[in-house]
Amino acid sequence: MTGKKSLFAQYLIISLVIVLVSFIILGTMLVFFVARYSDNEKKDLLIENATQVADLVSEKTVMVNNSVYIGKSETSWLSSVMQTIAGSIQADIFITDEKGKTLVCSDGSGCVHNKTLIPQDICSKAMDGSIFIRSTLGNIYDSAHYVAAVPIVAEAGVSTKTVGFVFATTDSISYSDFTGEITKIFFYAAIATFAIVACMIWFFSYTMIKPLRQMAVAARKLANDDFSVRVPVTSNNEIGTLAKAFNEMANSLSISETTRRNFIANVSHELKTPMTTIAGFIDGILDGTIPPQKQKQYLHIVSTEVKRLSRLVASMLSLSRIDNGELRLKKQRFNLSEVIISTLLTFEQKIEERHIDIRGLESCGSAVNVDGDPDLIHQVVYNLFENAVKFVDVGGYIQVTLTDMADRTVLEIKNSGHGIEPEELVHIFERFYKTDKSRSQDKNGMGLGLYIVKTIMRLHGGDITAQSVVDEYCSFTLWLPKEKGQSGSKYNLFSNRKKDNRATIVSSDGTIISTAATVEEEIEDAEEYDE
Repeated sequence: MTGKKSLFAQYLIISLVIVLVSFIILGTMLVFFVARYSDNEKKDLLIENATQVADLVSEKTVMVNNSVYIGKSETSWLSSVMQTIAGSIQADIFITDEKGKTLVCSDGSGCVHNKTLIPQDICSKAMDGSIFIRSTLGNIYDSAHYVAAVPIVAEAGVSTKTVGFVFATTDSISYSDFTGEITKIFFYAAIATFAIVACMIWFFSYTMIKPLRQMAVAARKLANDDFSVRVPVTSNNEIGTLAKAFNEMANSLSISETTRRNFIANVSHELKTPMTTIAGFIDGILDGTIPPQKQKQYLHIVSTEVKRLSRLVASMLSLSRIDNGELRLKKQRFNLSEVIISTLLTFEQKIEERHIDIRGLESCGSAVNVDGDPDLIHQVVYNLFENAVKFVDVGGYIQVTLTDMADRTVLEIKNSGHGIEPEELVHIFERFYKTDKSRSQDKNGMGLGLYIVKTIMRLHGGDITAQSVVDEYCSFTLWLPKEKGQSGSKYNLFSNRKKDNRATIVSSDGTIISTAATVEEEIEDAEEYDE
């Protein structure tokens, strides 16, 4: 099994290969175009000078029996001119007749062109105009030369005739050497550049991969339950965004782990405390330690602890159903006003004991029908009232506002009291979260109620929000989507509970129906009138 390559190595190798291929393509194109440019430059140079010589020859040419004739004086003059031109362009220039025989050469005594006739196929091509080829000219040269051939045209009566050719040749090896030098220079420059670029790519690759390596190390630490690890955010690019997201995930995991540990500790304590109490009192009753006249008192304590265990188990079951996606709605049409009133009645004793002023019940005087799961909505309303009664100040108020809007039904439960600190308000719907105030006042709570409430509301397509002003009030507002075809009560009933804990109930037309001493009496009077 081969070892895996690191991302750094892969990125480095790919980058270097791309650079290397780019250099190869660039070098190939450079050599090709330089060679082509050199050929074109040499072609233009040779043809231009050969044409110049051909024009001079045409002026000095004499036709004798349809053949070209150049006198000795002209030959000497032309040889001198050709030597000058040939020296300036570093080439050989010679003149032949139409059969390819050399007549005049720029290299006087060292001329090698008169040993052999120029091949007829080359002469034939030159008959039609200037040509440029690479050839040994019938083995006149040992190696291929650049050859430019220009026809010499002379007047023959009323017409013109090609009577010979001017050849300009130069060694092609020198130009091959030139191309080779260009290639060598490029090769050395490419090696130096490649080395510098490789170092730069290594540095930038290492810089880019370093945060990923840090995140890999941090991830392994997270896997080993080290939730304090964080990675530095050194850029604003995609890797920086990933580092921020990783840190946010680490924060979330740290909070979840802390919450989980606290939850386990709390659950262990909450289960152990009532079980110890229940076992101790029952054992005391069974073995006679607790006398018969006090058994009822201690059985009442046992009953309270059993209910406490029941609430804890119910919350845990609800949480488990939510986490497993098993919480299903059993929707039906029901009267939300009745749920509010009946739930409020369960807290009547505590309301009267703490002298709490109940306000806004007139908003629940008419039937407000909604579609939802009655049991789950009752759980939501119960939880909100339980919190309101628990945290309202003695002699304070709880205000209920039920609003039947066109597209939704809105319920607000507001209580006076200390309220919730702003930094805690954003966390109250998180599972297992308990505010500092609730930790001191609510010894039995587990911090699950509001999380379950929010989950239930969202399952219904609604939501719940919280508002609070410290030392003034705390308010929870929930809403459910409004269903079509809902109808209200025959009468709209309004109630206002005064400070003396009595309520005055009036109909929508202002008729006083009753003044009730308790919430239960208030609802009974309202229901009798509505019937």
